[in-house]
Amino acid sequence: MKTRYITTVILFLAIVFSGLAQSDSFDPNMKWVRGWTNFQPNKTTYLDHDKTLPNIISEDTYLRNDFVYLMSGDIYVTNNATLTIQEGTVLRGDAENPANLVVTRGAKLIANGSKAYPIVFTSSKSAYSRNNGDWGGITIIGSGNSNLIEGEGTIKGDFDPKYTAFGGEKEDEETTILRYIRIEYAGKSTNGLSLYALGSQSIIENIMVSYSADDSFEWHSGKSPAKNLISLKSNDDDFDFTKGYKGELVNILAIKHPYITSKNGSFAIEIDGYDSKVGFKNSQELTSVDITGATLITLTDQTNYTHSRSAISIRNLAELYINNSNISGFSDVVRLDKSFSTLKMIDKGFKMDNSFFNIHRDGVITENGITNSTFNLLKYNRFTKTFKNPEELFSDPLDKSNPQFSLKNSINNYMVIQ
Repeated sequence: MKTRYITTVILFLAIVFSGLAQSDSFDPNMKWVRGWTNFQPNKTTYLDHDKTLPNIISEDTYLRNDFVYLMSGDIYVTNNATLTIQEGTVLRGDAENPANLVVTRGAKLIANGSKAYPIVFTSSKSAYSRNNGDWGGITIIGSGNSNLIEGEGTIKGDFDPKYTAFGGEKEDEETTILRYIRIEYAGKSTNGLSLYALGSQSIIENIMVSYSADDSFEWHSGKSPAKNLISLKSNDDDFDFTKGYKGELVNILAIKHPYITSKNGSFAIEIDGYDSKVGFKNSQELTSVDITGATLITLTDQTNYTHSRSAISIRNLAELYINNSNISGFSDVVRLDKSFSTLKMIDKGFKMDNSFFNIHRDGVITENGITNSTFNLLKYNRFTKTFKNPEELFSDPLDKSNPQFSLKNSINNYMVIQ
């Protein structure tokens, strides 16, 4: 009977994987990473700037790729203006007067790079001297759905108050178009890329945030989907969701340094059902995220793996479904806070299937101390019997310029939770 059950599970996994492999978006071989990324941005030499952007952009503006632009101080796109950036354009964030690009509610950013010519936002410092948090980051504000009590909120950061409101009733708004973009050495007092109440017609794809001093990506409210996202060695969380965000992500990669973290600790994914400081409007509209094809890696090995923590943190009754994913190097797969007071609530808050993990502790942590049957959350997933170094599992994870995180062996070679 037991053998028949295991065979059924393996057959089920094989069917699901073969079906998803045919999807236009999900890419189990991670070919989507090739051709536009840069895993060693500190070695890259960029030309000095030709022009400085104004601090207020109040009319439609087009940035050409035959100029390099300096962003200095806070730059606001206002008055329903559209800022369009040509493929291959380089913009440098001032490290002396830290830059922020803030696209205010009603305005629009169209940054439509290409695989051959990505758009690059980087530090004004020269090669080999750049650091996490050299400049601020990019903040895009929409009029999409928000689950805050008053229906709108205020963005984080020390910004001009008249430009900081987000949220509204334009659920289908095309707030922004972002394709093939690299954001390097941002995160000073904000995140690499902050997305507030984006409408569902927004396009967020092929974005790489490298060496952010805060979160790499952060979503506040909204319903915008996203795909092909990379977070490289941020100081804080890689992918952060809060304030009732609801959306689907496909193909994400987080690479964490084993010794770099924020003062409160950092996670590959942090998800809050609501902001406990401001409350929520509707208990049925708490943050809920579906992720297909996550690769969450912290580059720990047998010498330092005890310093790692959970890959995922879920708080304030948020919901996360993750599938067809690989998680490696962390202490546990997921940590759930005290808002999950029963096993039924935990089962609702986190689901994972058709995935693989390599961890060094129990897999599931609950702050309420609920232990009975919590490991069942990881049913129908594969795992290593003992903790493995990254080079034992993945094709070439330690290559500094072109790391590869495809599993060396078939997922069926690993143990399955019954």
